Amino acid sequence: MRVASFFAGIGGFDLGFQQAGHTVAFHCEIDEFCNRILARHWPGIPQVRDIKEIAHGDEVPTAEIWCGGFPCQDVSLARGGPRPGLRGHRTGLFYEFARLIGEALPPVIVLENVPGLLSSHGGSDFGIVLKTLGDLGYAVGWRMLDSRYFGVPQSRRRLYVVGYHRDPARVEQVLLEPECSSGNTQTGKLAGSPAVSPFKESVGNPLTGPVVQRIGYCLAATSGRHTGTDWSRTYVSYPDAVRRLTPTEAERLQGFPDGWTIPSGIDAEELEQLDSPRYFALGNAVSVPTARWLAERILAVGLDGTVTQTPVAQSVAAAG
Repeated sequence: MRVASFFAGIGGFDLGFQQAGHTVAFHCEIDEFCNRILARHWPGIPQVRDIKEIAHGDEVPTAEIWCGGFPCQDVSLARGGPRPGLRGHRTGLFYEFARLIGEALPPVIVLENVPGLLSSHGGSDFGIVLKTLGDLGYAVGWRMLDSRYFGVPQSRRRLYVVGYHRDPARVEQVLLEPECSSGNTQTGKLAGSPAVSPFKESVGNPLTGPVVQRIGYCLAATSGRHTGTDWSRTYVSYPDAVRRLTPTEAERLQGFPDGWTIPSGIDAEELEQLDSPRYFALGNAVSVPTARWLAERILAVGLDGTVTQTPVAQSVAAAG
């Protein structure tokens, strides 16, 4: 299916959907650095910088799937103070997204945001999101997904909302899992043994380094400078030193290929000046493996009453 990507960032949704077999057809992203990354990986794709500049939904190229991780700053618990929620000028851009959705009525929509959206204004903001989409004719479901269970060693819990226009059955097939797996449980401990947090487990050579946490904390949209907390408590240690993650390591924690956030046509001197925007963009990005999981299930469920015979589709069909 074709994908229109809003609040595209550096293309986390886009890459995940493309890896699953979909085609990226449109970008909307306001950040200049992110646009350089998008242009490198998807040259020639129609692009609009500001969602407010799109006068009507029919200006967006035809796409079966519209996705968007709309801004989270006004609902994030990381603010440490009052949260404006949907009244804020950044997270409030949800209304612009909803306006365009209502005008174009794409068959499938996928939204992403931080867990704080669930509690913003006592839950009423999330209620507004659901009611707005429901009033447009979308059957919607939501699920909290953590990147650590999709192949990257980073604990990154995000809220994903999937909507199908007047098609509730497919929402269930995408988000819920009737199939069973053998799981990946650890050997049980003796009764009364204290649990060991995965964030406290380390891997590496303690004599020579490097040593890293088995599971990293959620990457934050920071510059990566060491000012107390903006390493997100994830770091690399050696017997006589400690350092932050490199941009390449941060790319890996988000599921991007090495060098993904390096724009085209730059020299070594300019590259040294790009660490801050690279960290910031990666901290804001959608985790690629999680997006791919959703994209594969959307592809398997299909749109026209049939399903693609992939392992996911077969398990969904077998479950009835």
